[in-house]
Amino acid sequence: MKRDGNASDHLREQAAGNPQDELVAGLSGQPESTQPQALLAHVLDRANLQRALKQVRRNKGAPGIDGMTVDELPKYLRDHWLGIRTQLEAGSYYPQPVKRVDIPKPDGKTRPLGIPTVLDRFIQQAMAQVISAQWEPHFHCRSYGFRPQRSAHQAVREVQATIRAGHRWVVDTDVQSFFDQVNHDRLMARLKTRCSDAALLRLINRYLKAGVNVAGTIEATTMGVPQGGPLSPVLANVVLDELDWELDRRGHRFVRYADDCNILVKSKRAGERVMESVTRFISKSLRLTVNPLKSAVDRPMNRKFLGFTVSRTGAKLKVADKAIEKLKDRVRELTRRTRGTSIGAVVAELRKPLLGWKAYFGITEVLSPLRDIDKWIQRKLRCYLWKQWGPSGYRQLRKRGVSVREAWNTSKSAHGPWRLSKTPALALALPLRFFTYLGLPNLAPR
Repeated sequence: MKRDGNASDHLREQAAGNPQDELVAGLSGQPESTQPQALLAHVLDRANLQRALKQVRRNKGAPGIDGMTVDELPKYLRDHWLGIRTQLEAGSYYPQPVKRVDIPKPDGKTRPLGIPTVLDRFIQQAMAQVISAQWEPHFHCRSYGFRPQRSAHQAVREVQATIRAGHRWVVDTDVQSFFDQVNHDRLMARLKTRCSDAALLRLINRYLKAGVNVAGTIEATTMGVPQGGPLSPVLANVVLDELDWELDRRGHRFVRYADDCNILVKSKRAGERVMESVTRFISKSLRLTVNPLKSAVDRPMNRKFLGFTVSRTGAKLKVADKAIEKLKDRVRELTRRTRGTSIGAVVAELRKPLLGWKAYFGITEVLSPLRDIDKWIQRKLRCYLWKQWGPSGYRQLRKRGVSVREAWNTSKSAHGPWRLSKTPALALALPLRFFTYLGLPNLAPR
């Protein structure tokens, strides 16, 4: 895009008036379009754009296909926003294709992530804020994902309360590759029910069909909402809002968080009927597919929802096994034997994922798995140190108060480091208070 020298100078002067204002330059004091479209004018409103820029910068994220970073975005906007805004108002703006990145999943497969350019992330964020505000009053109360003042914890608590109220069977529906399979025509028709702004609808449709850059080749996107953009979660809720109200019309007790939906019933037979009818509705009305391999009618304690499950007695919240294994994989990665990093640095790196995990799973009521993980992490760190000590293992044990006999037997043992990490000698030399002093968090409350 060519720079407009006069416009750039004008914007710099306005931005200089308040250097702390992370304004999309060009919005400070700039008059609105003389003939703004109804919702598009809200998208391009100064306050909405400022909020969008702050959110995009807060979220950070990798560059798109143009290589521009989040930190470079404010200056780019100072130089180019007037021209971009003119294109948006005239309906001549076309977003760039997203960059395809494959994210590893716990099962060994990958999940495609579409990374828009930071400019398109900014515009998407501004659009998402307006669309969300427009739809929010009409979304169902049992939809919890990507909505203000709502959280995964609230969704999990709702499931727990419903189980305790006597609905002890769950219809766990998994929509196959939801974000990749969203029907564009269906989505646009749904959006039109609450949005009559043709300019905004046209812009949304262009983002849906912007294409994806796969290893340098641009591929068309005829369906799906690429994960990775700020607009995707809002559009996902618009699509699945139709399912929410259908379930409500049928009188079902359910909880939905994005494309994870649990319907709670009182018997297995009722669950099987619900599964059949809901699968049919999702297929015929939403034009999506329920994955039969990942969906089931079962007892809640045999299923997981947002990383949690429940105990067999009392429906107490419990961390799901897969969530524990995912955490262990991360710990293994940070404590692998080839790293050669000091134990203090390893613990410092562990703090962020462990504190984040604790913040999310801290509401769990079954604490024994957390205590087991704490012990396992401490053992991994003892194993890490023992491998680092190498030939000096005997001297290190003695220096830490281990008896001559215990230190000698441990250092000369034929067992491997993992086996030795559970011995009394290592527990004495490297007690819990040692790791606590280094800053290692405890996942289980003491």
